[in-house]
Amino acid sequence: MGDEYTETYFFCKDCNIYTLEICHDRFLGEEDISIQSIPKEQGDAQAALIRKCPEPWNKKCRCDAHKQYFRGNLD
Repeated sequence: MGDEYTETYFFCKDCNIYTLEICHDRFLGEEDISIQSIPKEQGDAQAALIRKCPEPWNKKCRCDAHKQYFRGNLD
């Protein structure tokens, strides 16, 4: 229905953890934002995967990094 998710990773050098902000922009409803802490190792792995894509902002990209990040669930 046109919903869109935006995931943003923030790394804190003092805490040595990532904060993951997930914004769910609903086509027919209110926007929802959730925030969670994730371990450095997991955040580093996600950031490394994102860096493999030549156009990580392109929601139509079908590269291997996008397929892996979204576990094959691409529309």
